[in-house]
Amino acid sequence: MTPATQPLPAVQPERSGEEPSRSALITGASSGIGAAFADRLAHDGYDLILVARRRERLEAMAEHLRREEAVNVDVLAADLTDRGELLLVERAAETASLEMMVNCAGVAGYMPFVTLPADQAQSMIALHIVAPTRLTRAALPGMIERGRGDVINVSSGLVFSAAAPSPPLPQRAVYAAAKSYINTFTEILGNELRGTGLRVQALCPGIVRTEFHEVAGHDVSHVPFMLEPEDVVTASLAGLDLGEIVCIPGLEDVLRLADLEQSRGRVFEGARGGKIAERYQPE
Repeated sequence: MTPATQPLPAVQPERSGEEPSRSALITGASSGIGAAFADRLAHDGYDLILVARRRERLEAMAEHLRREEAVNVDVLAADLTDRGELLLVERAAETASLEMMVNCAGVAGYMPFVTLPADQAQSMIALHIVAPTRLTRAALPGMIERGRGDVINVSSGLVFSAAAPSPPLPQRAVYAAAKSYINTFTEILGNELRGTGLRVQALCPGIVRTEFHEVAGHDVSHVPFMLEPEDVVTASLAGLDLGEIVCIPGLEDVLRLADLEQSRGRVFEGARGGKIAERYQPE
């Protein structure tokens, strides 16, 4: 059975005599931060829909979580850069009465932009921008109707790195730009959803100890400051409770983020004048 013809994950009925079950859909669930979210949410009692390309990994994880945590786990193997397979996941997001959506699927594609194949750049945009946008759009109406729900969009600390040189940072134009979309999308969406009972978050970790960098062909074993994926999840869920729309797990001084937001606001207000700036005026 091909991914595009898989049956939808069953919507689990409420458990008789117990609190209604909570459910979460996690993309990129076969490894790294996505897998850590699956472990934590299953431990917290969520039924899960796990989405990734690697079915064998998903099935093994699902079996482990069913056995260890006694939760319902459905598996949906899908390539989110494929429109037909993305639509299948959208249908699951629409019909599964989700309490949480975690958009975590991603690839690095680190290389100079002029050598990044155009098709690979398009695939990265589809995975990092199109898929989270469409899946969030699919999940929100049901969440709004029920008056509760959380959407976590996994971004990156690299969204704040535009002025930093490469090296030492990797060449990252498309990746960092796509993650910057995630931050702006999530922040504005958070404002739109005020008063609905829903919470949204752009999760911006730094370097995390996962296979993400190895797959991208980068050796980070020498990096002395790496977060564990489980700690990233802990920070994310705590950040939701704190009301943080932008969560930066490694940032101790949260005033730095507040300063950045105020600076952006001043730039926006200052750019709204009715004439061009003095430096652009003809002499």
